[in-house]
Parts: sequence; C-alpha cells; structure tokens
Amino acid sequence: MLFSPFIAARYLKPKRTFVSIITVISILGVALGVWLLAVVIAVFTGYGERIKDSILGFEPHMIVDSGGIIPDFLPVYEQVKETEGIISVTPYVRGQVVMDFQGLRSAPVIRGILPPEGDELERMRSKMSVVPDKLFPDDRSKDMVQGDFDLTSYYNAVIGDGMAEAQGIEVGDKLLLYSPRDIDSIMKALDKAEASDDKEDRNKGLEEVREMTAPQEVTVTGIFDSGHWDFDANIIFLHLETAQVLYNFDLEECHGLAVRTDDGFKADLYQKTLYDKLPDQYRVLTWTQMHKMIFDAVAAERQAMYLILFMIMIVGGFCIMNTMITVTFQKRSEIGLMKALGAREGQVAWIFLFQGVLVGLVGVFVGHGMAFLTIRQRNNLARWVGENFGVDIFAAEVYKVDGGLPAIQTLQDTVIISVGAFIACTIASLIPAVIAASLQPAKALRSE
Repeated sequence: MLFSPFIAARYLKPKRTFVSIITVISILGVALGVWLLAVVIAVFTGYGERIKDSILGFEPHMIVDSGGIIPDFLPVYEQVKETEGIISVTPYVRGQVVMDFQGLRSAPVIRGILPPEGDELERMRSKMSVVPDKLFPDDRSKDMVQGDFDLTSYYNAVIGDGMAEAQGIEVGDKLLLYSPRDIDSIMKALDKAEASDDKEDRNKGLEEVREMTAPQEVTVTGIFDSGHWDFDANIIFLHLETAQVLYNFDLEECHGLAVRTDDGFKADLYQKTLYDKLPDQYRVLTWTQMHKMIFDAVAAERQAMYLILFMIMIVGGFCIMNTMITVTFQKRSEIGLMKALGAREGQVAWIFLFQGVLVGLVGVFVGHGMAFLTIRQRNNLARWVGENFGVDIFAAEVYKVDGGLPAIQTLQDTVIISVGAFIACTIASLIPAVIAASLQPAKALRSE
C-alpha cells in the first residue's frame, strides 16, 4: 500500500477519541449537504418535467395566428396540414365567456375546435378524469371514466375536473354560456332605444338586446384531467362552430390554428419550416414560447437553490478543515518523526489531502444514499408532515400540477453534486496539509 493513503486511513480509523467524533461530524456535514441538495434539485427537475408532460400531452405543440382574427383560415390550414411531420391541425376560437351553472357565475376560457378524430381523439380520451366507483371506492379496477371527449354535437362541452369539483358539475349537466362580444352592440342598441320617441321602435330595440344577450346552452359530455391545474380549472372545450357563434365569427374566421407534430421536442425545427412556407402576416409560436414564463421561473428557482444549498457543502468543507487542523496538532510529534525518518513534505501533505478526500467520498456516498431513500418515500413523508403539522408541502392549486410530489434524479445532477462536494472537501484539506508539511522535525519533536 502507498505510504500517504495508508497513513491517512490509519488516522481515520475509528477510535474512542475526540478526533474520531469530529471526523464523523465532518462526514455527516458533507452527507447532509449532498442529501439536501440532491433531494431539492430532484424535486425541481421532476416539477419541470411534469409541467412539460402535462403541456405536451394536452396543449398543441405550436399555434399559428396573425395576432388577431384570421379572416379565412382555409388556405393557411391546407398549407400547414400538408407539412411533413404535422400530425393534426385544427382551427380554434379562444376567449373568455361568462358561464352560468345553477345561478353560480364564473368566467372560464372556451376553446372551440373541430371534433378530434383517430389518434388525436384517443389522446384526448386518455386525459379523461377517472374517479372511484361510489359502491367500491377502494377497488381501483372499478374506477369510472367521467364521460367522453365528445364534441360531435354543436351543443356538447368538455370541462376540466378542477372546474367540475369547484362548482359541483357532473356529466350531463347543462351550462349557459354568455359571450362578451356584444357589449358595444348592446350599449349602442340601448342608447338607440332610449333615444327613440316611437314606442314600437323602442320595443324593437329592446328585443334586439334580448336576442344579443341570449345564452348558448351546452351539455357536459366529459370531464378531463390534464394534470395541470390551470387547464383543469379554466378551460371548456366546445365545437368550433359553437365558439364562432359565441364570438360572432363567420364560419371561415378563427383566432388561429392549433398544431401537433410527431415530436414536440422538435417544435423549433417545424416552426422554422412553417415560417418559410407561410405569408409574413402569420406568426408561429412553439409550446415553450407559449409557456415561457413557467419554464423560466422553474429554471431560475432551480439555479437559485443550487447556489443557496451549495453553501451547506461549504460548511461541510469547513468541518473537514477543522478536523484536519485538529489532527495535525494532535499528530505533531508523529509528523516530526516521519519527517526525521525521511518522509518528504509532499508525502506528509498528501496524508491530510487523502483524509479530506476519504471524508468527502464517504460523505458523498452516504448523502446520495439518504437522498435515494428520501425520494423513494417522498409522498409518504409529505403525507406524514401534512397529517402531523398541517403543512401541505405540494399543493396542486399553488404549483399547478397534481399527482403528488414530483422528483427525478438525473445523472447530470448527480455528477455535478458529487464533483462539487468532492472539490469542496479537497480544497478544505489544503490548509491543514500545508500546515503539516511545513512542520520542522526538531520543533515537532521538542515537546516529546
């Protein structure tokens, strides 16, 4: 065995001494830093991936619009549909309406689309909400799908489970939808009716106002669960023509085209292709651009947590430095004896460097082991904390995704955390190593 590693291992051998205790504390300091950093970064990574999954599985990969209303979508629709790699295209009308359900009013967002077919229909059906059977609540095999993604009728609607739970809406219920499009027309008609001296004209004007404010009645045929709380609580899917009626559009008018590709992660490439094909008045936005604020927020918080929690690793490094300095002064006579017997300064320095390296390696392995167990039991731990302390660690309403506390450990994060901890421990060992190497044999042995 090499001289320096052998002596370093001997110094770290557990004994009933104060040095052994602070060595264990140093290892725990590194392990706690690695554990905390690995768990937090895994949660942030899992959170980001779950948002991506919910968006990619539910939202279009791209939208094509003109910044307002497309007066005739058929030509651009055909151009987009013929593009290689595009698997589905639908014109859409999107905007807020006033919804009335049993006297309770809210302002959800409607999304009028063409009824999906084939694979697109199966994809949307896979997002339908599933609830336990009331007769067999504990038997998961008897779970019931809440309706179907059926927009074949002009009077059908599919809503999110967040909206359904908040307002007690079930499949088969009737909703009244009022369009905000007619506010200006209503005000002009009222002004005209009030200004008229003829009773017949006034009544005719008021009748026009009543027609303008007549609601569109739709029946809930399904309740979806996208996994993203913002979608589930705010979106109502309607037939395209129903949405066009609500917004007073002609049949050729829409707000834009929703596009799905064969690979959502290649949306940037398809975006460039569409920009080359389409006229200049059209813009193409990818799913990452449409939801840029969400991804930027997650990335910024993840980077901030990296920097903040790495401070714990530096604290662990100071613990190692303290341990090594203590060992250096306790082993002063032994260091002097080794140097008197011919040990070089470099060999003495490497003894303490190896001690720091060994403490760092053990701390990294212990920390990652603790992180692995914590991540595996994260939902049980979150449930226990919630039950005993009344703290909801991962509220779906706040973080906008459901399905429990997400966590994904990646090889890149594991390597970065491990290398960072290892470097911090190695650097912390340099000062004690230099102190030990600079000891003069005569002065070190004089106290003996």
